[in-house]
Amino acid sequence: MFKESPLPKLIDVIDVPLSQIPDPVYKTSVDWINHLPLMTLCGFVLWAFNHILTYLAAAQLGHTKGGEKGAQQTSSKSRVAIFVALAMVLRNRPNALAIVLPTLREKRKYQGHDKLPITVWMMAQASQGDLSVGLYSWSRNLLPLVGSNPQSRDLILQLVEKILSNQNARTILVDGAVEEGPRLIPPLSFEILLRLTFPASSARVKATERFEAIYPLLKEVALAGASGSKLMKQVTEQIFTFSLKLAGEGNPVLAKEATAIAIWSVTENVDCCRLWENLYEENEEASVAVLKKLVDEWKDHSLKLSSSPSDTLTLSGTMESLRLKNEKAITEGGANGSLYKEADKSCRVISGRLSRGSGCLKGTSITVVVLAAAVVLSSNLEATSVLKKLVDSVDLHLYFNAIITALKN
Repeated sequence: MFKESPLPKLIDVIDVPLSQIPDPVYKTSVDWINHLPLMTLCGFVLWAFNHILTYLAAAQLGHTKGGEKGAQQTSSKSRVAIFVALAMVLRNRPNALAIVLPTLREKRKYQGHDKLPITVWMMAQASQGDLSVGLYSWSRNLLPLVGSNPQSRDLILQLVEKILSNQNARTILVDGAVEEGPRLIPPLSFEILLRLTFPASSARVKATERFEAIYPLLKEVALAGASGSKLMKQVTEQIFTFSLKLAGEGNPVLAKEATAIAIWSVTENVDCCRLWENLYEENEEASVAVLKKLVDEWKDHSLKLSSSPSDTLTLSGTMESLRLKNEKAITEGGANGSLYKEADKSCRVISGRLSRGSGCLKGTSITVVVLAAAVVLSSNLEATSVLKKLVDSVDLHLYFNAIITALKN
């Protein structure tokens, strides 16, 4: 199957050799497989992979009926049987592959350009049973391998394109990413994806357009999660850290996307602000871009950033901290003085908007309470007098007077 062409088209071999198996035989075999312990199947996956690799290595040397010295000789039928059994296991118990991924990733005997076709084939089989396992495997074991070899890059892209072509891919993968558990696309893999999708103009290759096509959905999966959960907070902090770094690397296209992701991280988890304070001075250029974009797009993000008094307080504290750093750097002088001045200008704007927004929110909330209370207590003059004194104490007498006048009319 893999002997004639070292890197075949995935679509041509994904159903080989299962397409030749009668349905009754397939169903009976699957029923038996489903009753086996998962760890037993993990052992079988590694055994079968080792056996196939041994045969392929021997076949390349012209020893079509044997392997290395001491290896067990097998007939053509038994080799086909191993492929069939492995495909059945991976399609019906795909978690068996997910569990052995670290072994495949870390052991040298499973690495190398010549091992890639069978590795991709195995992941393709698992994705037939569970798209999430397929993407999970791809992002961890294959995406980091995308390098200078065009053939390897093509085969790795074929797999993810096949996964995402499923009509239910978005629903399955995004929902799977929201569930607590291992990330389908962990932050480290997402950083690799960003670099591949947004290279410098001089570094673009044919595959860049293919990455651009799959990026929107993969980004959605990478950023999906249970908002506010402990795991998601850790994820957003990791994403914020590398996105801030990418925003300052001098690649305008990458910087634009990384800046947007950094702002998303802050709006998703305001604790990223504290992290920002620690990273600020070593990422000054990127921070200027983030601050400026935050000012320009304030209407789009203000509701989330000021959704609670504690969030507003955290962001306000960060702006004050950054301003102190700006003032110190400006006073000391240096090559980046203009950057710190620009950053300080944005910090002042954001601080002012947070201050006004906080006051408006407080006034609106109290006004609503006053209105409700006034409706209930308008017939009780003594209670109304007490309510008026309360409102006067928070300088909202104008709101109260308007309400009282309306109730009397």
